[in-house]
Amino acid sequence: MLESLERNLLTPIPLCFVLGIICTRIHGGIKIPKELYLSISIFLLMSIGFIGGHELAHEYRLHGIGTVWKPALATLFLGCLTPVLCYIALRYAGRLSIADSAGIAAHYGSTSAVTYAVANSFVEHSHHPANSFLPTLVTILECPGIAVALVLGAWLSGKERAKKAKESGVPQRESRLMEALYEVVTGQSIMLMAGLLVIGFVATTFLSESEIIAFDPFYEFFNTKGMVFKGLLCIFLLEMGLVAGERLSDLVKVGPFLLMFGILMPLFNGFIASYLGHMAGLNLGGCTVFSAIVASASYIAAPPAVRLTLPEANPTLSITAALAITFPFNIALGIPIYYEMARWLGAT
Repeated sequence: MLESLERNLLTPIPLCFVLGIICTRIHGGIKIPKELYLSISIFLLMSIGFIGGHELAHEYRLHGIGTVWKPALATLFLGCLTPVLCYIALRYAGRLSIADSAGIAAHYGSTSAVTYAVANSFVEHSHHPANSFLPTLVTILECPGIAVALVLGAWLSGKERAKKAKESGVPQRESRLMEALYEVVTGQSIMLMAGLLVIGFVATTFLSESEIIAFDPFYEFFNTKGMVFKGLLCIFLLEMGLVAGERLSDLVKVGPFLLMFGILMPLFNGFIASYLGHMAGLNLGGCTVFSAIVASASYIAAPPAVRLTLPEANPTLSITAALAITFPFNIALGIPIYYEMARWLGAT
């Protein structure tokens, strides 16, 4: 376990995140231009989607859908299960409101593409690379958790919301819900990853061998194992560290329960994911990365959707939990723990 922690913490990618936190706390002068941060975000999402489609096509050529359908089914199942479990914990153990419980559950039901990238780097550094189609699972997991949490929140507060809608003259609950689901599906993260997934799959499936060779520079540019991707990921995590450092003071506001939730819930979700991933045939690296993406929380796709359908939900609670608690925990400690979980379950 200590070796896994050392292997994760003493590599450039998580250390850049730590540097960002330190700079914020000591009022350092590092600032990442917003345009650069947004450009890197787009690049990371495109890379994960494209490589996911490329590897899925390669896997399909070799084995058909035989090796992919079980992990994909497990991903869909967990995408529907985890937001429900999170809602129950927040509503009944944390005694939060329906809107706040559903809003936070939407963040934790989705996934963080950056956590995937860090986990993937960790297993490669550990000489246990994940199954090649793992980027596909990231794309599959992105949307269902948000949708389930939004439907759950809307259903449980349906009568009250409909009554307020009629009294105030705002759109009915059903239309707001459909707008939110549309926002999720057509949002930047889903469109980029899903779109590049299709492009990567089509290009790899229908190009000839000579055309694929000519296509190599483009592939290397988006390769999630390449130096370009890892270098830009370091810059992105530096920015995430700067943002997380600013939100550390919010931990006092969210209270001890949400602090515990932001650590214990990912561990619980990660264990379920590791078990199902092992049963679905994922290798050691695959189980580790799969656990990490299921245990992560979205801070890109979820916030706008929650804001649209649950305007009464407190964004400080959800964003602080996702970005200032769960994200740093997963980067520093969670990923090595998921690796040890997978080993304990017998993944090889």
